[in-house]
Amino acid sequence: MKRTVMQMLETAVQNFGDEPYCWRKTDAGWTPSGFRTVRDNAMLVARGLCGRGIKPGSTIAIVAEGSPEWVTFEFGILANKCASVPLSIKLLPEELPFRINHAECSAIGVSYNQLKKVASVYAQFERAPLIILLEDSDAAVEEARKLLPDAPFASLLALFEEGRNASPQAVQEQAEALAAIEESTTATISYTSGTTGNPKGIMLTHLNYWSNCTDSIAYFRIPRGYSTLVILPCDHSFAHTVGLYAALIQGIQLYFVDARGGGMAILRNIPSNIIETNPVFMLTVPSLSGNFMKNIINGVESKGAFATNIFRAGLAAGIKRNGDGYNRPGLPVQLATFFPWLIAEKLVFSKVRKMFGSRIKFFVGGGALLDRGQQEFFLALGLPVFQGYGLTEAAPVISTNTPYVYKLGTSGRVIPNLNCRITRADGTEAAQGELGEICVHGDNVMAGYLKNESASAAALRDGWLYSGDLGYIDEDGFLMVTGREKALLIAPDGEKYSPETIEETISTTADLIGQVVAYNEHRKYTVAVCSLDEARVRDLIKRGEASSPEHLLHLVGESFYSYKDRGLRFPAQWTPSTFIIVPESFSEANRMVNSTMKIVRHTVIETYAEDIEYLYTDEGRDHHNPRNLERVRSYFA
Repeated sequence: MKRTVMQMLETAVQNFGDEPYCWRKTDAGWTPSGFRTVRDNAMLVARGLCGRGIKPGSTIAIVAEGSPEWVTFEFGILANKCASVPLSIKLLPEELPFRINHAECSAIGVSYNQLKKVASVYAQFERAPLIILLEDSDAAVEEARKLLPDAPFASLLALFEEGRNASPQAVQEQAEALAAIEESTTATISYTSGTTGNPKGIMLTHLNYWSNCTDSIAYFRIPRGYSTLVILPCDHSFAHTVGLYAALIQGIQLYFVDARGGGMAILRNIPSNIIETNPVFMLTVPSLSGNFMKNIINGVESKGAFATNIFRAGLAAGIKRNGDGYNRPGLPVQLATFFPWLIAEKLVFSKVRKMFGSRIKFFVGGGALLDRGQQEFFLALGLPVFQGYGLTEAAPVISTNTPYVYKLGTSGRVIPNLNCRITRADGTEAAQGELGEICVHGDNVMAGYLKNESASAAALRDGWLYSGDLGYIDEDGFLMVTGREKALLIAPDGEKYSPETIEETISTTADLIGQVVAYNEHRKYTVAVCSLDEARVRDLIKRGEASSPEHLLHLVGESFYSYKDRGLRFPAQWTPSTFIIVPESFSEANRMVNSTMKIVRHTVIETYAEDIEYLYTDEGRDHHNPRNLERVRSYFA
């Protein structure tokens, strides 16, 4: 038996048949699509695509919110031995053409919400890709034809119909394509930000997904018939594997958050959708669990001082009782904290949990590292968030905490059938507890980066994936991830962006700025650490063009953001909101520049960690802050 995603789907049909697989919210309520229905419709999509001349080996993008149609369409892509290119709905219009053209996409599946975005840059797509609208209302179809009058177009229902009426030749070609899928066949090309400024296309094979799904489900011991509300986007590698594909193994029912009305509507719909769908578990990222935490606290405090005091006392007691989850305090602590915890459990905690339905057992955290404080908070409430660690390049799960073995503050233990080692800078294996680069080896490791041999060779060495992340294995065998060696900005929801373009733009356009390191490690906004061009600054002062430290700081700020005056823009999420001026340039002497004259990012970030934290305070958020003022004052000494 071939270990492929399509075999997983076929096995799911054999095991679960017409049991619900995907649910969508409609005006009539929640409506299901069974495993067999999804498979059958996917085959119609594949035949329809084949009939339209899309050959095996082609690539097809998806720009849409999660839905049963999203899942059906992707399986249709795979059934034609094509590769899916799932793209984030958060991408700006101008960010689409590079990905669509680089992957040489022959078609794009798009939701109504994303239609205008795709249409606005369609002329920049080199292959005039077929547009498949994943919704089928008359209004949506009419809008699509109006926005894209000259583009080849089909609605998903029309593609179903074309599949039903496909020519014998198309049926035969599609059947042959399905049979020809190998374990090494590329299933998806997932774009992420690389270290060059351009995104890299991560090629994941059918075997990558099969192995990661099988191993993750086995390690987590998920029983048959669980259900979850999918609140993460389907292009997210965590949701893709642990949600869409892993569901095939144990018949997990997927409810997709109601996306009618677009992005803001999705956020508004999550609380009510949770109650309506009553999930057993949920996948989350720190930004979402952080919002849950804030809403819980606000909700309790709105009940008055009595409830708030019970809640806080119970929370503190629960945190003490749990310890780190793996090493729990002894009997004296358990006895001393029992009654405050019990009172809170009976009067407050049990009611709080009802916000997530009556069946919720746990959350699984991924996409970004979850603050230990959040982990302690939710565990004390009886709503544990089990943190894991992974990379899209590893399909993505590498390690995870589970309901059976967990330790707060860690990323859990490495999943079975995956080798993980911590590597020193000289390539040797680090000892237990010693910091180094996290490297993994297994069937879940990507095939490489599309059309990028140099990046592939750097990441894949002797079958090992070098993650670029720093960590160590602790005394209890849990993986501790301590930081990113890679040059990546990471938002609270796990979205990533390469900082090089931003850094290079600022350093080349800002005449008073010497070096720049942008930073965002799961934070609300991006900040920057920068050195000044000392010669230029001193010359400015000498010529009398900077009359005071305050005036100089004002000029530095103007210089830092001067790229905006030249019409250069970055997505707001990644544009530095503020910056800190460091007292000396990054150099080989202070080990912030290596022998090839590249800035050693993690050394800069570690050295100025306190300054970076300051930038997230109310005072530090404005670059006209006392700390920056003190540092420019030294130039007048």
